Amino acid sequence: MILDTILNRRQASIKRHLAKTFTWRIIGTLDTMVLSWFVTGNPMTAVKIGGLEVFTKMVLYFIHERVWFRLNFGLPHRPENSDKNV
Repeated sequence: MILDTILNRRQASIKRHLAKTFTWRIIGTLDTMVLSWFVTGNPMTAVKIGGLEVFTKMVLYFIHERVWFRLNFGLPHRPENSDKNV
């Protein structure tokens, strides 16, 4: 049971990556909107900028997360088949 828990924590799932993608995007988009409002002085421009970047950066982050998941860089060696269904 303990071994299963340890092994499962090392294998991030697509659901976890998606959840991290959405929560990080909320934080990042709010930051972008505040900075855009500060720079432009126009809250509507800030909302437009934030609305545009939210989708592009979500896709880019998800791809980035999946690429890093497949790399063994900085991790103990994983079996070759450990990420086929994840």
